[in-house]
Amino acid sequence: MPELSYDYIRGLVEGEGTFTFSTRPKKMPDGSMGKEKIPSFAINMHERDEALLIAVRDTLGLTNKVHKHGSANRKNPNHAKQAMLIVRENGQIKNIIIPFFYKKLYGNKGKQFAEWLEKMGNSDTSEYSQALHKLYKSGWFDENRRNFGFG
Repeated sequence: MPELSYDYIRGLVEGEGTFTFSTRPKKMPDGSMGKEKIPSFAINMHERDEALLIAVRDTLGLTNKVHKHGSANRKNPNHAKQAMLIVRENGQIKNIIIPFFYKKLYGNKGKQFAEWLEKMGNSDTSEYSQALHKLYKSGWFDENRRNFGFG
């Protein structure tokens, strides 16, 4: 599959992508185990579009594997299998995902993206997530938009 245009990827994400949070275990100051939220970006599509997700990954320079999994509809397991690209790694969120979509999404997905950036500052998120929120609030992503080369 040829390299995809950035506008094509943004359009695909407008319809099929999500900006969310995953949870992971965290050792609390008192020694007990708790959970913290980490920022995550995902695109989930029918398994026939696995090559398209691989092209998205490769065009953006992501290192994640495209995963295949069973039906997203547990009530009806006959529904089609899915392919998913999910990004949770700190460096890729900071250096690829946020700069690529920053001020480039419109409508509901643009609103979801802005809310995602705001929620990164919540107390139940990882320290790195809170650091990303501080960069966002300080204007760092505005000041460095051209340095990432995503047009």
